[in-house]
Amino acid sequence: MEALFILIGFSVAVAILFLTLFIRAVRAGQYDDPRSPGTRILDAPRPPKTKQSNPRA
Repeated sequence: MEALFILIGFSVAVAILFLTLFIRAVRAGQYDDPRSPGTRILDAPRPPKTKQSNPRA
């Protein structure tokens, strides 16, 4: 029974830690730009096409 109380206390402590870190990240502005990360790959310039040699020739 003691192990159960230790595990419950540990899980509550970890949950509070994660909540604190999440709130800290939100206040720091880490989640301010929801559009850009998902579409950044679409706005990137395409690399130039290179000619590939034909290995069968």
